[in-house]
Amino acid sequence: MTNEIRPFRIDVPAAEIECLRARVSATRWPATAGPDDWSRGVPAGYLRELAAYWADGFDWRAEEAALNEIPHFRTEIDGQTVHFFHARSPEPEALPIVLTHGWPSSPVEFMKVVGPLTDPRAHGGDPADAFHVVLPSLPGYGFSNPIGEAGFNLFGVARMWAELMRRLGYERYVAQGTDVGSGVAGMLPLVAPERVAGVHLSGTGAAPPFGPALEPDLFTGADRDRARKFNRFREEGTGYLALQSTRPQTLAYSLNDSPVGQLAWIVEKIHEWTDPAAGLPDDAVDRDQLLANVSLYWFTGSGASSAHAVYEGMQAWKAFAAQQSGPSPKPAAPVGVAVFAADTTIRSLMDPDGAIGHWSEYGRGGHFAAMEVPELLVEDVRLFSRSLRRR
Repeated sequence: MTNEIRPFRIDVPAAEIECLRARVSATRWPATAGPDDWSRGVPAGYLRELAAYWADGFDWRAEEAALNEIPHFRTEIDGQTVHFFHARSPEPEALPIVLTHGWPSSPVEFMKVVGPLTDPRAHGGDPADAFHVVLPSLPGYGFSNPIGEAGFNLFGVARMWAELMRRLGYERYVAQGTDVGSGVAGMLPLVAPERVAGVHLSGTGAAPPFGPALEPDLFTGADRDRARKFNRFREEGTGYLALQSTRPQTLAYSLNDSPVGQLAWIVEKIHEWTDPAAGLPDDAVDRDQLLANVSLYWFTGSGASSAHAVYEGMQAWKAFAAQQSGPSPKPAAPVGVAVFAADTTIRSLMDPDGAIGHWSEYGRGGHFAAMEVPELLVEDVRLFSRSLRRR
């Protein structure tokens, strides 16, 4: 195994960009039944308009250039190609942080927070809050493709991230994660206990999606609403997970062959998991950033490979859960949690013993906080990390 870290630049061939536009323009649109709303999935009227913009208005080259402004690299760890962005702060005392995205996302999700985290002085903040940012692509996502010999499981990814941070020379760092990335971040202290200063989580849920329903009357206030929201998600919103965690190869053909199919697969989750005050997905997140993420999935074939990553991750999680008994162990490092408006996270379920020292709840944003409310996520990470800098 080589420890070589190689510079990387995104340069999608022009022929692939033209092929994408042609495929979108030639979409064979299905007939629709019932009202053209979100009750049966992504409405045709909205998706047609968004697809037309993707084909004729969206500028991939501009998004590609913006991504290439941040230094990024690839290396091999445990037989897996790992792609990562690495933005060093101009502040000499900056604290390293590794950010981990989830599904259906990529490092594109964090682009709006990289500048404020690395250079708070230039963004109206305190330079004492600066971070060196490491932003990897999960195995099977983006340019960490294909899935390597070790497969995909959260513990294995956490080991890769620990090795990546070691190679970069970071002795002590914070881990932040959202969605499945929160699982990776949470396991990092188990594989690198002397190096992880703290773990900040977002995009978490009230309970496992395939578990029992919650009893809303056991909760009060906002937690009662979160319990009801979780039950609706459990009853109506887990079709994507059931398919990816059982038959990823069947789904892979459609995602790898139809760009509009890939677009709809991601856009539905943007709609369902973002701030409920937003009427449409691109009311919640920037339209070009949304399409940059979907384009990255298309150009790298990540729709298919991330479906397999979900499958392998769920198999590993079920095996792990079957071996667990008794109460959950106490956190191996200080933990902070940020809960946004669309989240279902309930503190009494996630933290029954009060072991989590930093807990924030916000009335805006949702599952994709780094895209929706980057300023809130940045500030929460800063607040959580200040005490860690003094240790």
